[in-house]
Amino acid sequence: MDILLQDGCVITGDGTTVFPRADVLVSGGEIRDIDLSCRLHRRLDGGADFIDASGCTIIPGIINAHAHGCICGPSMPSGSAALDDSAVAYNRNRHLLQGTTTLLNVCGLAFPDEIDHEAAVAHPMDIHVSTAHTENNIQAALAVDGAGLSSRHLQATTDQLLSQGAKALGEVGGGQTLGGGAQEYRFIPEAIKRQTGITVLPAVARRLKNAILGRYLEPADGVSDEELEAELNNCGLAGMVQAEEIRAIVFNSVMPSVSTALAGFEEIARESARVGYPAVFHNAAPTARTLIDLAERYPNARIVAGHSNHPSFLPGEAVEVAGKLRDRGAVIDVSTLDCITTRWRNDVTNFDALIESGLVDTISTDFAGGHWDGILEAIHRIVRKKQLNAPAAVALATGNVARIFPQLAGDRGLIEIGKRADIVVADSANLSRVRDVFIAGRPVVLNGRIL
Repeated sequence: MDILLQDGCVITGDGTTVFPRADVLVSGGEIRDIDLSCRLHRRLDGGADFIDASGCTIIPGIINAHAHGCICGPSMPSGSAALDDSAVAYNRNRHLLQGTTTLLNVCGLAFPDEIDHEAAVAHPMDIHVSTAHTENNIQAALAVDGAGLSSRHLQATTDQLLSQGAKALGEVGGGQTLGGGAQEYRFIPEAIKRQTGITVLPAVARRLKNAILGRYLEPADGVSDEELEAELNNCGLAGMVQAEEIRAIVFNSVMPSVSTALAGFEEIARESARVGYPAVFHNAAPTARTLIDLAERYPNARIVAGHSNHPSFLPGEAVEVAGKLRDRGAVIDVSTLDCITTRWRNDVTNFDALIESGLVDTISTDFAGGHWDGILEAIHRIVRKKQLNAPAAVALATGNVARIFPQLAGDRGLIEIGKRADIVVADSANLSRVRDVFIAGRPVVLNGRIL
């Protein structure tokens, strides 16, 4: 059935073009016509579904090229056990209702045939996986967890995964293997609870980690025992655990995987240069120097500096690192994390600094312990604060992503004749309020309800 979206404002996703009023005709899963006179209905024979888009904005479906928790295979760069089916379904539905039509799950160690269970009904969102199957990345996962990895995962190669349908390389490193967010909200608290019986919140785990290892994960940068005792007191843990004990717990949770994970960076940079696929890297204070060096030494690698607004950076540092990477040909991605509206652990300072610097190429969500904010929430905020105009902001999650990840989304990401009809209809006053979603021309969300 043909679909005619009538009389909406159209933002095409190319970064510049907006049509204040237009009709968009969808047929055969593709965009077949765009009419600025809003008279397409007069040329149709009545065989189309007509959808009134007045008061709404029509944009390409969001392409999220850095997400986790949406597949049924090993989770995260730590190769942890798969999430249970209900959690996967919830995560997928959240993304879809936030306007995401194409999603790259970058846990990195799952196979394409593990996106769904064999007998499961496929989700309407177009979900794909990446690969980080190299020796050091697998060993780094095992150093932290690896509970979801079988012999098949341990023996796999990037070539094997790409031949089976993986769409990118990475995520290289992660909060689990490189002392990032997952250490703070999962692994450090679990280790402290296991060894002392004490429950600590993620914010406390971050403070202890930074005191003991510093932002760059250099134990020599850590504070003295006396200063650490003072930090324990500030965290409400005085007398509950000694500085020496907490130092050992944090060190043993974070550090065993770090050097191996960093060695995995070069393996994937080399693979990206060889096969020509984009590679998503964990960009944070402990990894920035390595990533800049690799961008210089592997100019043909298609490096995507993931979540360049990582909270381990100071704002000026985030901008400086992004500038150096951009100068060396890398793509700068920022993630919503939980920093746009939720503010569970992170704030928006680094995100704003990078957007306002003009260095950002793409926006993703990452995972943030499952508390990520929607990409369109970030785009609405960018537009409201006049950091970018609406066409430029929308392109960061549509046309730009399609261009950078052609194997994933080269046929979509634009409201353009001949492109795949992945389309979102959103409230013009607030683009984060998604009304309708179409994937390959098929309605999958209408009036805010998943069909």
